[in-house]
Amino acid sequence: MAVLPWVFGLSRATSYYTDVMVFVAIHSIIAAGLSLLLGYAGQISLGQAAFYGVGAYASGILTTRLGLSPWVGIMAGMALAAGLAYGVGLPALRLKGHYLAMATLGFGMIVYIVFNEFIGLTGGPSGFGEIPPIHFFGMEISSTLGFYYLVWTFALVVLWISLNIVHSRPGRALRAIHDSEKAAAGVGIDITRAKVQIFVVSGVFGALAGSLYAHFVTFINPPPFDIFFSIKVLMMVVIGGIGSIWGAYLGAALLTFLPEWLAFLEDFDVLAYGIILLAIVMFSPDGLVGLGSRVMGRIRNIKY
Repeated sequence: MAVLPWVFGLSRATSYYTDVMVFVAIHSIIAAGLSLLLGYAGQISLGQAAFYGVGAYASGILTTRLGLSPWVGIMAGMALAAGLAYGVGLPALRLKGHYLAMATLGFGMIVYIVFNEFIGLTGGPSGFGEIPPIHFFGMEISSTLGFYYLVWTFALVVLWISLNIVHSRPGRALRAIHDSEKAAAGVGIDITRAKVQIFVVSGVFGALAGSLYAHFVTFINPPPFDIFFSIKVLMMVVIGGIGSIWGAYLGAALLTFLPEWLAFLEDFDVLAYGIILLAIVMFSPDGLVGLGSRVMGRIRNIKY
């Protein structure tokens, strides 16, 4: 990661690809949370954008209106998201399938309406700016390159935490729930508790990503936190490979870079974007991770 800003022969901190890589890291953090929830626990959520927005607005409001440290804002955003996830998760995660999807969708829409309508607090549709940069050991991280290293540090920590969850006892419990809730309950797993816990973790990761986003762009308004972003995060997980944390990171990278790569098509970029995503889903249902595994398997077969 330390050398990636120069992979493309770039040396300026404000380089275009360094900007995009910052967003790859932010998207990877929120995608990792949904991957744990969907890929391992089997619980779909269309409300991830709400947690993303809660983190952004909480940190933005506390730092601009109350003058608190960005680190306090980030922690407050994560705490608020955890509380909301717990409150929403207790009743919602008793639902299954499309009922759960609709419940989380409704939650996301309510939060989005709050962002739009509480003008005195959130700035309404116009949003607000002048969100301060993060300080680290007395140094202001205001450059793109500096933020790149900071956000990828968070992304790698989230990756480490996620992999530890997956390979721990709670992770095995989640996979058991995914396979069969009745069988999991039969061996003593508290189904509701396990679901709510991973929903809270997913919400906290989303809020962390949102807070980092707010302090990077220094301006927020409601559109980045709408239902379409929740769907985009879901696509990151599906395209990367459901049931793989590494896949969530690959999916986040692809769906962040793809619109930039297709920009030269102008009016046809959305069409090309859809065709590429459809092709991946049709020809590699297990995502980029599955595709990579098959390619490596064939290479080994040819070699030996």
